[in-house]
Amino acid sequence: MNWSMPRPVLQVVAVLIGAACVGAFAMGVATAPQKSRLPGQRADGVTGQALQAQEAVALGEERIEGAAPPPELSDEEKARLADEKETREAEAAAKAAAASVMPAATAAPAAPTVEAAPQPAPAAPPPPKVEEPPF
Repeated sequence: MNWSMPRPVLQVVAVLIGAACVGAFAMGVATAPQKSRLPGQRADGVTGQALQAQEAVALGEERIEGAAPPPELSDEEKARLADEKETREAEAAAKAAAASVMPAATAAPAAPTVEAAPQPAPAAPPPPKVEEPPF
C-alpha cells in the first residue's frame, strides 16, 4: 500500500489515537456512579413510601374461573318471555302476509328488459418504451 506520509509519522498518529481511546475509557470508568439507581429513586439513596392501591382486589375464584352462571328464571318469567316471543312471531307473520298479498291495482308493472349488446373491452395501452441507462 502506498501511503502519503512516511511510516514513522503514521505510527505516531496511531499511538495518539490509541491513547485517546484508552483515556476516554478510563475517564468513563472513573466518573461512573458507584451504585446504580432505579427509575424514580433519588440520588441520596432515600426511597419513598410504597403506594397503596385504593381499588386493589385480590384474585378470587370469580376472576380465575369466570363469572357464575345467571340464576334460573322463574315460571312466571319464562311464561312472560314465551308470550313476548309468540307476539313478535305473530306480528312478523302478519307483516309478511300483508306484503305478499298486494292488490293488483297498486302493483307496479314490470319494466321491460332490454338486452344491450356487450361493450367491447377498451384496447390495452401500448407498453412503455425501454430507455437505455445513462451510464
